[in-house]
Amino acid sequence: MNDNIILGVNQYGKAEVRVVKVTRDSARHEIDDLNVTSQLRGDFRAVHEEGDNAHCLPTDTQKNTVYAFARDGIRSPEDFLLRLGRHFTGNYEVVSGGHWSAEQYQWQRIPVNGAGHDHAFVRSGQETRTACVTIDGSQTWVVAGLTDLVVMKSTGSEFHGFMEDRYTTLKGATDRILATAVTARWRYNRLDLDFNEVYGEVKRLLLETFAATHSLALQQTLYAMGKRVLEAHPEIDELKFSMPNKHHFTVDLSPFGLDNPNEVFFAADRPYGLIEASVLRESSSPAGKAWENVTGFC
Repeated sequence: MNDNIILGVNQYGKAEVRVVKVTRDSARHEIDDLNVTSQLRGDFRAVHEEGDNAHCLPTDTQKNTVYAFARDGIRSPEDFLLRLGRHFTGNYEVVSGGHWSAEQYQWQRIPVNGAGHDHAFVRSGQETRTACVTIDGSQTWVVAGLTDLVVMKSTGSEFHGFMEDRYTTLKGATDRILATAVTARWRYNRLDLDFNEVYGEVKRLLLETFAATHSLALQQTLYAMGKRVLEAHPEIDELKFSMPNKHHFTVDLSPFGLDNPNEVFFAADRPYGLIEASVLRESSSPAGKAWENVTGFC
């Protein structure tokens, strides 16, 4: 029997377009620093099967569009990606949808004589902001987030009462260091938002909840963080977290005639526990294709 060979789901575009926009409308400059990826979906059968490029918008054109659109300003990663997506789907009949994503790198003003300098900046290392826009026909989804938000608690964390079998060597702990690098992404149910303002509030709530929750497990802390955000932000339907447990083990100092009252630790980089979960409303809107291009999450 001869099987018919057909083209499946496909997309193409330009990945990781670095664009830095300096706003110079006053002596006090502003910087937006993005890493943008554009991917188009549509009827591209002919280019795949026949090498017919008549309906193929070059990836180089997509790159140039990113730069051209930056000339008018970034505003927020979400707004910028929505502009790109609407441009490509609205101006090219062959393009029925696509996926646009961005990482935003943060810059802070260098303090001089106690005040932030007008045009000198230092890279801020707290986290990388992320955004994803997916368009499919008349539907649009926006997923915002952050990654590499490294946090630690020196106390206020326990882990005990877990299952044990013949291979269990871990001892329960009633006072331990809890550290993780938070990757969180959240799905909006509206597009008419000040995305910068919401991002700042979500980050604040994530950090406050991590700090204030007496943790019996990293899973419990993760859930509390998601629950707090959803309670405060009805425009968000769902959050997805990926949080590695950055283990800190107490060092045995007894060979040196010293005690260790839970003060000296070995920070192990691997292996590590990896905790991932979604926190969402029971009444949340359908996710549709919002998460299709967001890898590494449950």
